[in-house]
Amino acid sequence: MPIYTAPTRDTRFVVNELLDLASFGNLPGFENATPDMIDTVINEAGKFCAEVLAPLNQSGDQEGCTRHEDGSVTTPKGFKEAFDQYRESGWGTISQPEEFGGQGMPHVMGFVIEEFVATSNQAFGMYPGLTTGAVSALIAKGSPKQQATYLPKMVSGEWLGTMNLTEPHCGTDLGMIRTKAEPQADGSYAITGTKIFISAGEHDLTENIIHLVLAKTPDAPDSSKGISLFVVPKVLVNDDASLGERNAVSCGSIEHKMGIHGNATCVMNYDGAKGWMVGEENKGLAAMFIMMNAARLGVGIQGLGQAEVAYQNAVAYALDRRQGRALTGPADPEAKADPIFVHPDVRRMLMDAKAFTEGQRALCLWGALLVDLAHKAPTEEERADADALIGLLTPVIKGYGTDKGYEVATNMQQVFGGHGYIEEWGMSQFVRDARIAMIYEGTNGVQAMDLCGRKLAQNGGAAVQAFFKLVGEEIEAAKSDATLAPLAEALGKALNEQQAATMWFMQNAMTNPNNLGAGAHNYMHIMGIVTLGLMWLRMAKVSLEKLAGEPEDKAFYEAKLATARYYMDRFIPEAGALRRKLEAGADSMMALGEEAFQTAA
Repeated sequence: MPIYTAPTRDTRFVVNELLDLASFGNLPGFENATPDMIDTVINEAGKFCAEVLAPLNQSGDQEGCTRHEDGSVTTPKGFKEAFDQYRESGWGTISQPEEFGGQGMPHVMGFVIEEFVATSNQAFGMYPGLTTGAVSALIAKGSPKQQATYLPKMVSGEWLGTMNLTEPHCGTDLGMIRTKAEPQADGSYAITGTKIFISAGEHDLTENIIHLVLAKTPDAPDSSKGISLFVVPKVLVNDDASLGERNAVSCGSIEHKMGIHGNATCVMNYDGAKGWMVGEENKGLAAMFIMMNAARLGVGIQGLGQAEVAYQNAVAYALDRRQGRALTGPADPEAKADPIFVHPDVRRMLMDAKAFTEGQRALCLWGALLVDLAHKAPTEEERADADALIGLLTPVIKGYGTDKGYEVATNMQQVFGGHGYIEEWGMSQFVRDARIAMIYEGTNGVQAMDLCGRKLAQNGGAAVQAFFKLVGEEIEAAKSDATLAPLAEALGKALNEQQAATMWFMQNAMTNPNNLGAGAHNYMHIMGIVTLGLMWLRMAKVSLEKLAGEPEDKAFYEAKLATARYYMDRFIPEAGALRRKLEAGADSMMALGEEAFQTAA
């Protein structure tokens, strides 16, 4: 059976030492995030996920969800009881607003729990995880009545929420949606249409599900400017907050998927269902992006999660499995063979995984801190700067993070050799579950175009220039230390590659927009390499400071320094190759006509 141990030590390092969360105690919501409280939350959440959720991961994958004739859906055995424990323990309330029943702690702590849940059981985590985006949209755009009606029970976990965007004929191009919203005399709307790929669209975990649905009113423009957002409960809510009659929304079928079998991915049919507009008419796109941005950060965490659990299992296997001898001579002369851990190619895959997972964890939690600062920093300028920076980083956290997360999962399967292809070891599930993260909430090609087509040019390029300045200043500061200087110089080379790639876009994308599209994915990866490099430079700096004080866990900080050197040696050089690919432009990529791609009989 696969194993999972929550990486609580590394998480405490990032939250307490790298981010120094306690230093923000003057900001609203941070006052209770003391080191002792942080450690308690991290340790207890890790224990819950390892002991309650992880044992259900493989069985949930094998059993899947069941749709019944009446349209109801049953989740895998044990999911309902586990969710009851999750709700009663308040894990979903950690970073939610106190005014709606949350604990009001920083988003950083919410991201910590989200990682542990996604790693231990990604399919399970999608049920409460999607509610976070729905809650954010209702807080930002919902009316006081809508907030009072839905948010307390969504925050508590008594009800869960969904996002209903995609339709059979359109995904990213939401301007093509056909779902209709007909105004009614009582101020509600009759919602009619079909939505597909709706994660957690129907289930037995809660007595109500609050759907947020994109639709078009009768006279709306036939484009993305004609989209409105509606709240459509599975069960109507009476004025006294009790549940009323069942709404005209149902699960038509459950998708048969490659992975995340424990989550009910539904085709949802709206047959004149009663809904209420959220925000202004034809302004649903803005509300949708609130949900999408929250979800994209969550998916970046899923990429980290599957890489982490695959890595843990691969390390255990590599230390146990014996095959061949170390190239420098027998590592264990008393045995007939050495553990495969001694082989450089196995070590390459494990080191790649370690460098990515620890770097991505630092990036995700820094991203969470930026979300907090965007709302709670002392000055308007600081809030705006944090908001612009997390907006720039979101497609990188999602796109680069899930590309590399899937790559790590497949490499960890490779460590197992033939056993990695056998279902009982569990590696296949990690690979299958990791694959969806590259696709949903905007494919990674869409993330790359969001980064390069929208974020780079936004406000005259202010966000990316601020990013360059931030990284450049930290590089220069680190060069004064003999140990950090080689790391800083390496990161500086990657930063130069990103700056050169940015300039190439400026010079070549206007004359031929395909040049931007052809290089966007490469650019996203260059920025991912630079951003994780920044995380490793920061982690090396903190580790060096700790080692100066002779800490008890000296080996932990020494491993950080060694991994930072590995990252700079092995990841940073890829930035140059990616820039050269980007600068090849679009001509050869777009040269062939359609007929050249069709196989002749």
